[in-house]
Amino acid sequence: MTLDTTVYKQTRQAWRDIWIGTDFDRERQSLDYPRAQELFALYLPFLRQDTPILEAGCGPGHIVQYLGDQGYRALGLDYAPEALQATREQYPALPFNVGDVHCLPYKSNSFGGYLSFGVVEHFEHGPDAALREAFRVLVPGGVLVITVPHPQLVESLYKLRQRIAPAAVPRAGYYERTYRHQELSAHVQGAGFDLALVTPISHSYTLYGLLPIFRKRNGYYETSALGERVGGWCKKLLPWATAFETLIVARKPLR
Repeated sequence: MTLDTTVYKQTRQAWRDIWIGTDFDRERQSLDYPRAQELFALYLPFLRQDTPILEAGCGPGHIVQYLGDQGYRALGLDYAPEALQATREQYPALPFNVGDVHCLPYKSNSFGGYLSFGVVEHFEHGPDAALREAFRVLVPGGVLVITVPHPQLVESLYKLRQRIAPAAVPRAGYYERTYRHQELSAHVQGAGFDLALVTPISHSYTLYGLLPIFRKRNGYYETSALGERVGGWCKKLLPWATAFETLIVARKPLR
């Protein structure tokens, strides 16, 4: 699919508006949630600490800081300077760049790891251009880690309600979509990567969007203890139907 520059500019501006006044510490604290720790446990074993790791589409950079605290050589990039402004003021030593994942300001074969968390689903033209850039900047044997929303129960209910009463369910004007894990896997392989892990994640967060009883009171997108417990059951019984996201870990071939 070709790039519609008008839609792309609108998407970028939407994110610039969203990130104004970002609370870095609140975002950083969310990495202690069980679903975040589960994600770290899945992909960190694939990453090396002696090579630079890029988080492309890093938002306020809280994951970059977290990985740095764990001994990884992480740096971040985002196309919304507002996402990085408060973080740079609070933590000036953290390494960030403003740039576009479709045209990265780095040489080929520069990184041992490339992280993309909830980024490519916002591009109406699809993920392929960003994945090709990821492939370019990774060293041979380098690791791609990507998460993208997966079709699930809450999204189906939203679409049903939208068809019945469109005005009752307002959403942001920027584009977003889900990808089935088979479809996302095909895009990753089409960019030249070899798959290492494809798994459903964040089942408790699907429940968070379903009912208030699954949300922790006064929490910042935090799931309740009941949500975590039921999410664990969902993962065992209906792993893909109830997954909020797909996690894919893939490698750039050595050849």
